[in-house]
Amino acid sequence: MSIAFHTEPTDIDTPRLLLRLWTPDDLDAVRTGVRQPSWAADFPADGDREIAEALAVRPEWLDRFGHRMVAERGSGLVVGSIGLFWPPADGVVELGYGIVPSRRGRGYATEATRALAEYACTAPQVHTVSASVELANPASVRVLEKAGFARVHTDGERAEFRMTRSRR
Repeated sequence: MSIAFHTEPTDIDTPRLLLRLWTPDDLDAVRTGVRQPSWAADFPADGDREIAEALAVRPEWLDRFGHRMVAERGSGLVVGSIGLFWPPADGVVELGYGIVPSRRGRGYATEATRALAEYACTAPQVHTVSASVELANPASVRVLEKAGFARVHTDGERAEFRMTRSRR
């Protein structure tokens, strides 16, 4: 997959998606419920609203290693969000994602997850990206497996996955 990383602002292009930083206007619109013409009909989902509230409290997550909106390159519509929970702890940063129901099953979550994990590993203080998912959500488990993450721990309800930067 060809992934392009830009300088300011830091957008990440994949073949079918644009992962772009949230703007203050995006944040306000999601938090106040004002629909935008650039959103898919079912955006924002509950998880996107939760992230918008978290971003209002943690503005540092709005920087280049923070959270992004996921937009389809073809339609330009925002179809989800993905982000890193910065800063890393001992070289490990957590990743979370969500794609709206109308766009699931197209591989968007896998494409976005792989791209953001690869981007995270360009930060000198990051060697591993982790994600934790509920085992009751097998689609999310498959996303991480297809994105190249390895399962490192499972308890009765959740599984932790990791992708580690290759040594150069």
